Amino acid sequence: MDFTFSEEQQAIKDTASRFAGERLAPIAAALDRGEQQDVFLENLRELASLGFMGLNIDSAYGGTAAGTVSFSLAITELARACAATAVTVSVTNMVAEVIQAIGNEEQRARYLPPLCSGEFRAGAFCLSETGAGSDPAAMTTRAVRDGDDWVIDGAKAWITSAPYAGVFVVWAVTDPSRPRGKGISCFLVDAGTPGLTIGTAEDKMGQIASATCSVHFDSCRIPTSALLGRENQGFRIAVGELAGGRIGIGSLALGVAEAAMDIARNYIRERQQFGQAIADFQGIQWQVAETCTELEAARLLLLHAAWQKDAGQEFGNAASMAKLFASEKANSACYRALQLMGGAGYTRDYPLERMARDARITAIYEGTSEIQRIIIARHLLN
Repeated sequence: MDFTFSEEQQAIKDTASRFAGERLAPIAAALDRGEQQDVFLENLRELASLGFMGLNIDSAYGGTAAGTVSFSLAITELARACAATAVTVSVTNMVAEVIQAIGNEEQRARYLPPLCSGEFRAGAFCLSETGAGSDPAAMTTRAVRDGDDWVIDGAKAWITSAPYAGVFVVWAVTDPSRPRGKGISCFLVDAGTPGLTIGTAEDKMGQIASATCSVHFDSCRIPTSALLGRENQGFRIAVGELAGGRIGIGSLALGVAEAAMDIARNYIRERQQFGQAIADFQGIQWQVAETCTELEAARLLLLHAAWQKDAGQEFGNAASMAKLFASEKANSACYRALQLMGGAGYTRDYPLERMARDARITAIYEGTSEIQRIIIARHLLN
């Protein structure tokens, strides 16, 4: 297996790195304070114009068609500067991919160009509920057929980009008489549809600029043409798309961790104690070596999962392994970097405390570490 990047993959990685350094890094601290939301949204539009909102979408619909390896590389580079921007890009790509994979030609033509172009600032993935997070089959949101329409009632929780999404991919129970997970369907709901309302953004620990809200459906009426895929087959769609999303979140975690270790390495080269740089102490060197080795292993797991997806192979287990390892090691790396910098790392004079908060959620969303272990174990034992 050759992980030498193609010319296109390297160009995407370099473009993402340059954009992150020039546009995202200078405002990351302000975004973390809840400021400059207009700049955040404008950056999303600019990223779309550069092709980052449809990295695995066919060019016929305005996508870049660069593949999953390119997607992973791009998310990592963006996350090195701003995790909130990176997660918005990741989820929007996820929404576009599910529409491309499952949607009919009319749905693709209607929704993919505005997602890829930035006409839609983002897309939203509405699966989780307050009582159905790790167990999405327990959802209670209902969609009932009424003539030529579907009527949706219920609520979704923890929905990324809800206030500025142009389209919502929504899962709802359409046949409650079927066994768990067998009577769920998937729908496309336009922003602004009557009966769809967005709750107040959650007051989160990290990734502040990325709005996370509840989404409520109160007799929300949509046409039958809004059904995505086949009726009562929606749960299978969700499971498949979550696997791809885990590559994105693992890549995001890796980017945050790499940036944290870069800051710590620079600091310990300069910081003097006992007459020498901290970096000259063997105990410090071993910590750096161990952490960076773990991050390199995470990178290879992510690239392997992305390569399997691009090759059309079954990649779900590889994605779970990559997401589990990358998110756990990213959290460890951020705290180790903070420890290496001591009291300085704990202050907001440096971005490490923000990075530690941003990294924490990566072991929770897109499937907790505990759920990833269950998925991996089932694959190995079955």
